[in-house]
Amino acid sequence: MTEAIARRPVAVLGAGGYIGQHFLRLLADHPWFEPTLLAAGASGANRTVDEVWRLPEAPPAAITGRRLVRATPAAVARAGVTVAFGGLPSGTAGPFERELARRGVAVFSNASDLRGADGVPLLVPEVNEAHLALLDRRAKRRAPIVTNPNCSATGLALALAPILPVLRPRSVHVATYQALSGAGWPGVPSLAIADNVLPFIADEEEKLAAETRRLLGRRQGAGVRSWATPVHAHCARVATREGHLEAVTLEATRRPTRRAILDAWRRFDPLAERGLPTAPHPPVEVREEADRPQPLRDRWAGSPPAARGMAATVGRVRWDAPVLRFFVLSHNAVRGGAGGSVLNAELALADGWLG
Repeated sequence: MTEAIARRPVAVLGAGGYIGQHFLRLLADHPWFEPTLLAAGASGANRTVDEVWRLPEAPPAAITGRRLVRATPAAVARAGVTVAFGGLPSGTAGPFERELARRGVAVFSNASDLRGADGVPLLVPEVNEAHLALLDRRAKRRAPIVTNPNCSATGLALALAPILPVLRPRSVHVATYQALSGAGWPGVPSLAIADNVLPFIADEEEKLAAETRRLLGRRQGAGVRSWATPVHAHCARVATREGHLEAVTLEATRRPTRRAILDAWRRFDPLAERGLPTAPHPPVEVREEADRPQPLRDRWAGSPPAARGMAATVGRVRWDAPVLRFFVLSHNAVRGGAGGSVLNAELALADGWLG
């Protein structure tokens, strides 16, 4: 895609929150989208970006001093935006997003409320671009809603998609070591996580298994037939700030060489010619060192610079046929959060779903 695209005015919902601020960081200088309405809840409304900012790096100059507002779906629609990025908390996001879509504002959401709902694609562009066709071009009554998956499911699906054709797994087992920021702000109480690992995250194992299988499934008419292979998950919270690490074990029905498996990851770049600003090339980076990937060193993987944090990193690959073991790391708030939604919107715009 080479033709110039004029910047579209967009809204950021939940702009005072952790994911919302990653949306602001990614969109401040985005070539296709211009954040013109920054909406926040009661605690953030009427405060400036600088006053609510919690990310380690300073807010981008383009949004410094901007004021957050309390906005209803009607107010967002009246503001003249055509796209909204959803950083609202799960549990409250769904009705707000449906009403926005009814009023003609396309929604790209990080919330879990509408994942898997009828006509709502659950999307990782490199993995299941075909699922965008779940949107109905004939449905004039509302604008599209697209969701990104659970943050751990994103990294797992990116790691699995390139190697499924060469391995044809019989089963997948995954254990996650999930960062504190996955719980939002202020996250897990310090006395609960210091000197500790929490081996339970409510509903996380179920989401990881079901959403991974949906992402790897096939679109059938107006729905998706989930990938048939079982995914067995253990999920734990650990005391890292950002970056979800996952230990994956799968039993294969095929026996390629180790080199063929590594090559499958390295050649994988289905968006290479699409020109999407936030897409990483490659989307899966392979590390040969014995002690990688690590959250502290690899959470910001991804190039070009606009795609920092958007690549998954695979390492510690051990192939004892028919069993493959490896680790995968992805940035939970970028690739598994705000960046995933921004890339979804770029793909939808490039594919003509946004008019």
